[in-house]
Amino acid sequence: MTAPRVLRKAVLYGAVLAGAVAANRAAGNPIPFLRWSVLRMAVGMPHLLQTGQIGDGRERALSAYVTQNARRGDLDDVIRAIDEFARNRSFLINIGDEKGLILDKAVARAQPKLLLELGTYCGYSALRTVRAMPAGAHLYTIEPNSANAAIARQIWEHAGVAHRITAVVGMLGDSGGTIARLRNEYGFGGGALDFVFVDHLKSAYLPDLRRIMAEDWLHEGSVVVADNVKTPGAPDYLAYMRANETTLWSTVEHDTHAEYQKVLKDLVLESTYLGSA
Repeated sequence: MTAPRVLRKAVLYGAVLAGAVAANRAAGNPIPFLRWSVLRMAVGMPHLLQTGQIGDGRERALSAYVTQNARRGDLDDVIRAIDEFARNRSFLINIGDEKGLILDKAVARAQPKLLLELGTYCGYSALRTVRAMPAGAHLYTIEPNSANAAIARQIWEHAGVAHRITAVVGMLGDSGGTIARLRNEYGFGGGALDFVFVDHLKSAYLPDLRRIMAEDWLHEGSVVVADNVKTPGAPDYLAYMRANETTLWSTVEHDTHAEYQKVLKDLVLESTYLGSA
């Protein structure tokens, strides 16, 4: 195929795609994946996996949007603004509003005092967690990307809850540095951890859970909630929980949908630790 023909085809396909996106938007986005921000995320997936950001500045834009559109000190309004941004502006890879209700209920049921989150991103799930956790509780959240952690801190400060959340830049699989910080600087010790929310690199779900268990931080009754177990999927984590049902863990599998849409199915696991065998 000659270069002019390739160019004409590319222009034609681009025009068709642009028309489809415009029509979908005019109809209220019934097809959630026909949005420029979702398509841009797909193109930027290697950048996302490498850096933790999509690469088009939407994370920074979210912070500005929250500051301009949510009432300072109003936690509920900040959560509303983030959901609004993700639905109507740029798609975000946080837990979202539908699955967020599962997280809310799990935190409220556990009544935890010490909580750990793996994967801060822009701080949305931390906001929901703080809203549901009891007075006097504190959430520590681990994020490998320092820019994401800074954005999250800005949003928490605007919501008036920054004093209840500590963002730790690092990862549990960094040869022990972050685990040592949690242990030595923040008082993580045997049986101290009541609740864990897992929403970071899917291949790290099971290795990081094993690291937490090796530190003996969990106690009987500790709750671990894991997002995106079906989409994009954490099959080894799912297989582990099913294989250890009634011996190490008691798990509820919540059938739900991936973030901010009703087409792709997802699975959230809510697992209660039964104690060492």
